[in-house]
Amino acid sequence: MAIESVNPADESVIERFEAHSDGFVDEALDRSVAAVETLRATGVHGRAALLNEAASVLERRKDSLAAVMTEEMGKTLASAKAEVGKCAAACRYYAENAEGFLAEEAVVIERGEGRIVHLPLGPILAVMPWNFPLWQVFRFAAPALAAGNTGLLKHASNVPRCALAIEDVLKEAGFPEGAFQTLLIGASKVESVLRDDRVRGATLTGSGPAGSAVASTAGDEIKPSLMELGGSDPFLVMPSADLDAAVKAAVMGRTQNNGQSCIAAKRFLVHADVYEAFRERFVAAVGALKIGDPKADDTDIGPLSTAGTREDAEELVDDALRAGATRLVGAERIEGPNGGKGYWYAPGILEGITQDARAYREELFGPVALLFKVPDLDAAIELGNDTAFGLGSVIFTQDEAEMREAVHRLDAGATAINRIVASDPRLPFGGVKTSGYGRELARDGMMAFVNRKTVTRL
Repeated sequence: MAIESVNPADESVIERFEAHSDGFVDEALDRSVAAVETLRATGVHGRAALLNEAASVLERRKDSLAAVMTEEMGKTLASAKAEVGKCAAACRYYAENAEGFLAEEAVVIERGEGRIVHLPLGPILAVMPWNFPLWQVFRFAAPALAAGNTGLLKHASNVPRCALAIEDVLKEAGFPEGAFQTLLIGASKVESVLRDDRVRGATLTGSGPAGSAVASTAGDEIKPSLMELGGSDPFLVMPSADLDAAVKAAVMGRTQNNGQSCIAAKRFLVHADVYEAFRERFVAAVGALKIGDPKADDTDIGPLSTAGTREDAEELVDDALRAGATRLVGAERIEGPNGGKGYWYAPGILEGITQDARAYREELFGPVALLFKVPDLDAAIELGNDTAFGLGSVIFTQDEAEMREAVHRLDAGATAINRIVASDPRLPFGGVKTSGYGRELARDGMMAFVNRKTVTRL
């Protein structure tokens, strides 16, 4: 089976790859097991040094790595460069903090002494998506490698060049053979890899169905797993909000990465007292975004990643319109700079979404905002929580009491106040409900795949 890298801006085939055979995968698993022992012998200081070097490699190769991302999945070159920088920052964060995170913990017991030591589990399978093709891998790989685990990457099939580039970065940094390997395999092969006794756990970032399948297999095999799944994040705007700042954040929160982000603000719940003013400014700002060549410095929005991504967004928008919603701006297929080629879609806003619309319940993974008018904070929180998802949430307000209410009542893994939701290596990241379980990043991200072994002695 051939795996193709296709440029979403013009649909040209960049490169073709042959999928890895079962024999290759078997050998990769053996190499992964052997590398665990090598990394154990390297020690935490040695692994930290390797991560620092990985950060340096990322920084040296920033332009070429960003170009690969832009060509392969369509994000703007500026955002791709920022993504490389964020990966480097994560590597340095874990290099600086691994020793402290993995330090033994002394525990007072009645007789003798007790302590907790932190040991690697072994090879971990990472099933990763295309939308942040470097960051979502490095936010797993940096803490996992720092802890002494090894990684096996099954990346999304439309970003094979990104997947192989990550492996090259870590090899260039000096990580031993087998420490981190890309498996060019189809989704149908994931279950057999995860069921292999040599694999000790799994992490997945992606859709609900994919997460359910991997979590089910991991559970059946009694292996730890971490799931970071979809989101339909609410963005609340209260009367005391700085509307200019709120609109600027709303546009960025909805259209970052061409609108293809699990933590994107998707449902905008605006208090009736400021609804008309916010609506007018929001429509004008979205309508002014420049759509074009993602390599150009002045481009705000590039193409969507695949034909399927665009079709999925179109289906939800068309269904919402049939159910009574109104299109305020954009939210439709357009012809891009390459004539009829490419997966171009105008960012837009829908108003009046009814509960009958699929978009009310499902994640709209494209640059389309859903706008709702609410009478008060209680109604905003109720509507914000009326979803199966629980990844991120935002509130714009100057009222401290409203901030506290949002933090304690919005059912989500994160609440951002007067700013958009963004992951940070220093803070735990993850969701509740169908947005997943477990936490990546910070110390939590490292503890996800370590054996917290209890040791006692007289």
